Amino acid sequence: MKIDTAGVQAFIAIAQRRSFRVAAAELHITQTALSRRLQGLEAYLGVKLVERTTRSVELTQIGREFLPRTHRLLGELETVLTEIRETGKALRGDVTIACVPTVGVRYLPRVIQEYARRYPNNRIKILDHSSYSVAEAVLRREAEFGINVAGAHDSELVSVPLLRDRFVVICRDDHPLAARKRVSWRQLEPHPLIFVGQVNVNRGLLDLALSSDLGRLRAYYEVQRSSTAVGLVSQGVGAAVVPNLALQPEAYPRIRVIRLVDPVVTRSLVLIAPRNAHLSPAAQALYDQLARQARP
Repeated sequence: MKIDTAGVQAFIAIAQRRSFRVAAAELHITQTALSRRLQGLEAYLGVKLVERTTRSVELTQIGREFLPRTHRLLGELETVLTEIRETGKALRGDVTIACVPTVGVRYLPRVIQEYARRYPNNRIKILDHSSYSVAEAVLRREAEFGINVAGAHDSELVSVPLLRDRFVVICRDDHPLAARKRVSWRQLEPHPLIFVGQVNVNRGLLDLALSSDLGRLRAYYEVQRSSTAVGLVSQGVGAAVVPNLALQPEAYPRIRVIRLVDPVVTRSLVLIAPRNAHLSPAAQALYDQLARQARP
């Protein structure tokens, strides 16, 4: 079905001005073109909307009933077109991204705040998943793109370096290590530690970097998420090895962050997206913002 918007506009102009001459001038067309538009609309509807004499222009009963509906029709159409145009300019739209949880603790909030200032009408949904689930969410198109720990990934995904995040040890201010600025991995051996479990990708990175040295550390407690380790440390359970991004110092004033050296172990975070995918304008704007701030 073809919607005769030109005919509807002609009818509204005639109904409001009660003059073909004035209505034609308002629409920047000739009176003949205006008449054709009205006649086309009346033919399409199968009813007479306007009665025209040599002295006056009046609406028929159907025309009077139709007029308020045309205002609503064009108003809704204008709203829809505006929303689509703004969506194309990334001024309006919903974005779903996936990320490993530690990214959402310190790194992502600043990025989102800047994005919100530029695009206040856009909404962002964050799926905080394990590294494996981040990749799966992007592959299944549950998220338009993701922020993940670098590593082997599906051939259907492309990755762009984002930043490096070093591993640190955290403890409470009453812990024996609290006064230290840096500590080696060997110096952790006497202390009960909280570690992430084998299913966490961070544990795999530590195993690879430290090989046999990791086995000499006293891992008394095992958790699946770094946020749980931070909570245990805040209550004085022990010290924990976590990525630096896992902790907001201002949120835990009693926790101390100590640099781990000999060796320094880091992980790389990357942007991942489906190969050859076309992101929505709103998502593309967020992706580009992250890419510009990359510190690989």
